[in-house]
Amino acid sequence: MAFEPFMQILRGIQGKRTNVGIGDIQSTQQMAFLRNLQKELKKEDSLEIPLDELKIVVFDIETTGFNPEQGDEIISIGAIKMHGSSIREDDTFYSLIYSEKEIPLDIVELTGITNEQLEDASLVGDVLIEFLQYTKDCTLVAHHANHERNFMQFTSNKVFRTPFRNRIVDTSFLYKIAEPKIQLSSLEDLCEHNSIPIVGRHNALEDARMAAKLWSIYIEKVKMLGCETLQDVYEKFARI
Repeated sequence: MAFEPFMQILRGIQGKRTNVGIGDIQSTQQMAFLRNLQKELKKEDSLEIPLDELKIVVFDIETTGFNPEQGDEIISIGAIKMHGSSIREDDTFYSLIYSEKEIPLDIVELTGITNEQLEDASLVGDVLIEFLQYTKDCTLVAHHANHERNFMQFTSNKVFRTPFRNRIVDTSFLYKIAEPKIQLSSLEDLCEHNSIPIVGRHNALEDARMAAKLWSIYIEKVKMLGCETLQDVYEKFARI
């Protein structure tokens, strides 16, 4: 299914600018179209693909808080592609996301994202479709992935009325296998531990870059421990 015709339809049916985006679409045919779009995104199962051949999108989101069920929203998405352990430095995705709500001051100070910057940003429905187009048949990776998973699931259900179907792998699956005795979890601590420069913290794209560098390092380490596929990674992680 081509994405450009979809975007043309989307722009035509969204009507006035609202934060709900395409969540107000009532047509059964339109909602079926959205569900079919996500179904077509599911390609061959990535669990059995050799890690050296696995296509990855490492991504990060910035949000207004930690609880989407209580009204917190995604305000930016950043991502970078990888092939195996190789980072494709020039193949990135970044977008701010429109919000009608006042951004909490602590979030402004943390991320540098202001309400003024979001006034002309894209609607969340537009951004998610563009993100899905960017990710295509890649496996998604995130650091502390529960945060990303919760928001993507909630937002997909709210906007598209369908579950977010893409697999999201947590970087912890790798570093806990490779170095089970280290007591580190934050992105900063793990970057320092691996001599990765900390640049642009809490910018979604820069955080995604740092997480990609962690993935690149630890994918090589778990391969040395006998992991050849994500299935091997899951099985070994379950035995920790």
